[in-house]
Amino acid sequence: MTRAQRFSLGIPLACLLAATAVADPLVGTVFEDLDRDGRADPDEPGVAGVRVSNGRDVTLTDANGAYALDVQGDSIVFITKPAGYMTPLNAYRLPRFHYLHRPDGSPPGLRYPGIEPTGPLPERIDFALHRQEEPASFEAILFADPQPQTEEELDYIRDGVVREIIGTGAAFGMTMGDILFDDLSMFPRYNSIIAMLGIPWYNVPGNHELNFLAPSDTYSLETFSNWYGPPYYAFEYANAVFVVLDNVRYRGAAPTPEDPRASGGYDAALGEAQLAWLSAELAHVPTDRLLVLAMHIPLLTRDYPRAMEDRQALFDLLTDYPNLYAMAGHTHTTQHVWIGAEDGYRGEDAFHHHVLTTVSGSWWSGPFDAEALPVAMQRDGTPRGYHRMHVDGTDLRVSFKAAGRPADYQMRILLDAAYHGPRGAYRDSRPGALSDGRINEDQVPAASLVVNLFDGGPRSTVRFQVNDGAWEDMRRVSMMDPRYLELAERHADVIKPWVEPGPSSHLWTADLPDDLGPGTHLVSVAATDEFGAIHHGHKVLEVTGSSAR
Repeated sequence: MTRAQRFSLGIPLACLLAATAVADPLVGTVFEDLDRDGRADPDEPGVAGVRVSNGRDVTLTDANGAYALDVQGDSIVFITKPAGYMTPLNAYRLPRFHYLHRPDGSPPGLRYPGIEPTGPLPERIDFALHRQEEPASFEAILFADPQPQTEEELDYIRDGVVREIIGTGAAFGMTMGDILFDDLSMFPRYNSIIAMLGIPWYNVPGNHELNFLAPSDTYSLETFSNWYGPPYYAFEYANAVFVVLDNVRYRGAAPTPEDPRASGGYDAALGEAQLAWLSAELAHVPTDRLLVLAMHIPLLTRDYPRAMEDRQALFDLLTDYPNLYAMAGHTHTTQHVWIGAEDGYRGEDAFHHHVLTTVSGSWWSGPFDAEALPVAMQRDGTPRGYHRMHVDGTDLRVSFKAAGRPADYQMRILLDAAYHGPRGAYRDSRPGALSDGRINEDQVPAASLVVNLFDGGPRSTVRFQVNDGAWEDMRRVSMMDPRYLELAERHADVIKPWVEPGPSSHLWTADLPDDLGPGTHLVSVAATDEFGAIHHGHKVLEVTGSSAR
């Protein structure tokens, strides 16, 4: 019998391993680590009913916390964190709930480090848990696309977002992919910045975490996995089950003489193995639980052509879960999609798919503000920012937070008196003049009110009132945000070349009353968002005398 050895999978230990000859099936224990030393001591009880997976199959631990699982070839063995327990965290506050099995290590030539050789599969893999209180009411922080392209853009994440969240009472945080922007050497610094929030942080892979020199999708996330573990997994918190999906399918490296590091591109799909895992995972999830899906590329939107290829197979697995919410990033726009029968979803009601605002906004483009941070407004007119998820039992709502702005900054109210003219008009006017709060009485009949409800969508409602007049409904339209159009034209030299204005899915307009005479008027706006939250905004409107006088 070979000599037993112990291995550390993180700081502290996530598992206790004893190396010996390859055993089939793999066995181990999920145990309650009472003394937090990472070792399964004789007096530490096993945890029953914990899901353990090889990335395709899912098994449950028995009454003593023991499991047996077939593991063949390169794989990742991982558990689903059960409610009321927590896995160990490493120094970066990253959960350690997995064992990477790469006997020979990652394939060579990936450019960025992958997984070092792990040697033969250990005789057993034990996973440590410790108890924690998980109230039914909790909060989580949600990031999408931080996407730093340079070391300076890591500074912007640190100073423009992380700093204001320090001291959060959130239970954990999540990032919806595009954690970086292709330069995977930034992982250590990025992780150390996020760790300052002091809460566990879960990560979703995006298309900018790919190892572009990988020959195929199979090994395209080796650097990601070396830092974060499996590219798809699940964890429980209180009454909620969070499922992280990897829906970026890499087509493989496509080197040319001109560009030996050229990428073959990617598309959106889960693939057969991940769908098999999810089916096995959900077989152990009661249908009355809150089920939250997290991915990078949206399942579908009403205007984005890259819908997920095998979404129907996913929809078929979700039919019986009435408390369902799915979130994504990727598009650098903020959108709400209600997926129903017309999309192939056969559940009783449409479910809510939320494309989150990005931390990087327009990829950290634009002029600098007073804090020496890029304005980086998204191309749909949304300020760069993040979201807070509020859960109470199976009830869920999500609130948008513009980075560096008060929490109640949820809309921008503009006056559109000349926006539909040539864009070149911005050149000859003072900043903001084409959408400010002053017009003359000749312009009133043609003037419109424009409201960008930053996290609004198809089920949101927006009304306005002038002075003490009647409240009137505004109409949702698809158009460019006037403020972003002006920003893009005035500051084209500091906006990255691929960033173009795009139609916003959360703009509302209404005509101003034609009889609005000279004077100073109060315009009030009341909006109800997709989660039923009510927001208020105001604009002071000045109408001057006729320009012909």
